Amino acid sequence: MSDEVAGSSNSDAPIYLVTGATGYVGGRLVSYLLKEGFRVRVLARHPERLRDFPWADRIEVAPGDAGDHDSLLAAMQGVTVAYYLLHSLQAGRQLEHEENRIAQNFAQCAAEASIKRILYLGGLAPDIPATKMSPHMRSRVDVGQILRDSGVPTIELRAAVIIGSGSASFEMLRYLTERLPAMIAPRWVRTKTQPIAVRDVLRYLVLAAQLPDHISRTFDIGGPDILTYQGMMQRYAKVAGLPARLILPINLLSPQLSSHWVGLVTPVPRAIARPLVQSLKHPAVCSESDIKQYIPDPPDGLISFDDAVGLALTRIRDAEVATRWSSASTPGAPSEPLPSDPEWAGGTLYEDKRVLHSTASPQELWAAVDCIGGNNGWYSASFLWEIRGLIDRAFGGVGLRRGRRDPNVLMVGEAVDFWRVEERVAPHLLRLRAEMKMPGRAWLEFTVEPSDGGGSTLIQRAVYWPKGLAGHAYWWSVAPFHAFVFPPMARHIVERAESGRINQTELVRD
Repeated sequence: MSDEVAGSSNSDAPIYLVTGATGYVGGRLVSYLLKEGFRVRVLARHPERLRDFPWADRIEVAPGDAGDHDSLLAAMQGVTVAYYLLHSLQAGRQLEHEENRIAQNFAQCAAEASIKRILYLGGLAPDIPATKMSPHMRSRVDVGQILRDSGVPTIELRAAVIIGSGSASFEMLRYLTERLPAMIAPRWVRTKTQPIAVRDVLRYLVLAAQLPDHISRTFDIGGPDILTYQGMMQRYAKVAGLPARLILPINLLSPQLSSHWVGLVTPVPRAIARPLVQSLKHPAVCSESDIKQYIPDPPDGLISFDDAVGLALTRIRDAEVATRWSSASTPGAPSEPLPSDPEWAGGTLYEDKRVLHSTASPQELWAAVDCIGGNNGWYSASFLWEIRGLIDRAFGGVGLRRGRRDPNVLMVGEAVDFWRVEERVAPHLLRLRAEMKMPGRAWLEFTVEPSDGGGSTLIQRAVYWPKGLAGHAYWWSVAPFHAFVFPPMARHIVERAESGRINQTELVRD
């Protein structure tokens, strides 16, 4: 293990061990702990999977498995607080047995290593007999009991739906709402739940580690709103700027059929959708609020459902699009994507990507990119661009009439026909944001990189983020025309750079 201390120059600072760091909550918790100045150690069966995390060089990595006594005990040496963030959503008869086995091993090792505090994030369980719970909910309750029976002071935080981009529950909500303007839904959409923003979950996880040693119990945690799933879909639609959804609950759809339906409509895998749907059969509302006696609400209060959704969607619009397809920034806030988030998380992004090598220098290739639009044209299918401009004007848009300020050099913030320069890093990156009328948002990005052995490489990406069902329909309606626009665009940019038609004054202007 490294002796480097994350967020502290004191190598004797208390160590916080995080399990499940490649999961949704765990990966974000590590960032939160580091931000607060704690020293963090991560247990990882596959340490190589941590390499792309923004905090990878600021933590200690303990190779091991939570189910293996020796490696887990070694990872716990010197640890003050241990986070148990392990839970499987996968199906299987051995689920409960395996989860209980791992929890028992964790409890035993924590006691042997004299850890002072265990933190566990469980599920908000309904007040019903265990025999009537789903296997997944029952296993989460059992794991909490096993950890509390360890003799190590244990705090179990029980949460319902966690709102944040990347959360499986939130992603299911997002896709169902965005893709179905009208739906026949199972009766569980009227079950009440108390969602909580991921930021508030992380705040509780961090502050609960500081509670007095004699406190060892469960705490229900939830946001300020109590809603039905149907209500959450309607509120999501409003925040996302979508029309109100028409939802007709019926009693015919069982959880089994519902999980198939969710798997058909959304990219959330059925193995994940099924336990989520099963958990929605019963109300998930906090039965007590004792946590407030120890961790008062922040001055501005807990984050409302609408604000939590707004934060998640803002991260998608203003950060996630960039991080997912251009690596232009590093995730930092809880709502932003992490490398461990599944491919189906974060909403749908359609992409057209072209990569071409050029014999021209990077400066020559950049000059060809930098003069795109206006009177210089778009390098391909001029008549299609003209038609798109006329359609845009017919619907109240700006069309192609704005042109561009300078024929050779662009500036961040200026208009280029019906695009806006969102980012420009000469001679490397140009990103344009579409301002034409459409049910979604679109970007066009050009990246110029030097090639090994000379010359340069052009990476051209067109990305579209659909808004609602109309957004998906729009993409597929125009997709056949992309073959006449994007391939020749990239090819003609390269040809212009290689043809020598770029004026030398253009090459040195930057």
